[in-house]
Amino acid sequence: MDLFDTLKTKITGKNFKIVLPEGDDPRIIEATTRLHQENIVTPILLGNPDKIHQAARELMFDLDGVEIIDPNNYPDFDKMVAAFVERRKGKNTEEQAREMLVNANYFGTMMVYMDLADGLVSGAAHPTGDTVRPALQIIKTKPGVSRTAGAFIMQKGEERYLFADCAININPNAQELAEIAVEAANTAKLFDIEPKVAMLSFSTKGSAKSPEVDKVAEATRLAKEMAPDLDIDGELQFDAAFVPSVAKSKAPDSKVAGNAKIFVFPELEAGNIGYKIAQRMGDFEGIGPVLQGMNKPVSDLSRGANAEDVYKVSILTAAQALI
Repeated sequence: MDLFDTLKTKITGKNFKIVLPEGDDPRIIEATTRLHQENIVTPILLGNPDKIHQAARELMFDLDGVEIIDPNNYPDFDKMVAAFVERRKGKNTEEQAREMLVNANYFGTMMVYMDLADGLVSGAAHPTGDTVRPALQIIKTKPGVSRTAGAFIMQKGEERYLFADCAININPNAQELAEIAVEAANTAKLFDIEPKVAMLSFSTKGSAKSPEVDKVAEATRLAKEMAPDLDIDGELQFDAAFVPSVAKSKAPDSKVAGNAKIFVFPELEAGNIGYKIAQRMGDFEGIGPVLQGMNKPVSDLSRGANAEDVYKVSILTAAQALI
């Protein structure tokens, strides 16, 4: 069964609420209309209601029945400000909080934190930092996870893989890379991807010597300590991780080589380039990034996203609320 058919079955009827801060963006409006009509999740748009309804009419979409909240005219704004100040533990004053919370991304993140929504999807019209920063300040990472990471689900026909980190961490150290690997496995399980994790490098099992290779080897060791039951191996070149015939010659004793479903890149440059090559040259659909390791679901759209991407990422985000 297609991934999204499976996820829809899992979340339909759960009434998961997904807040979308970029309420007047045409892509958000189109995706919201579809989500609402299909009754898969309950979308909540942020922004000026008059402007959003006007934009919807111009696009010939009907938002009747969709909840729209204006952060500038929110009845419980004082309550949210107080909760934000408490959460920030002295890092922001009440005056600062009032200024920050009229920003839709901060407002939407607080809705998730206060259980007024189950997840947030943003980034269609904002850079990654504008989505990630409020999430890290308010929702924060899970215990034992030092930072979030951006994972992409790569899908083509019956093939489905997970790539991480492709969006957040520029040059993670060995400990951070190990955390990314373990969280990637947890993310993959949710989306029915077999948790066989390859720690990628330009070296396979010591075929090259450099600090970059040592980092990946150390990250593999740490990840195995963190999750001893996880099938994880490295360092592996991509061909050794992906192609069974290459794996037989380069890593014959590996349980992962040639069968990997999760690919952990050693740094952001490789991850970002890798998933876009798979998209553009391999015709894979890249869905995400999903921010893994967070206490509650937050997803960061690419600014090149279309309405279909928004629709699917909203479903992915709601599915994470099942955990």
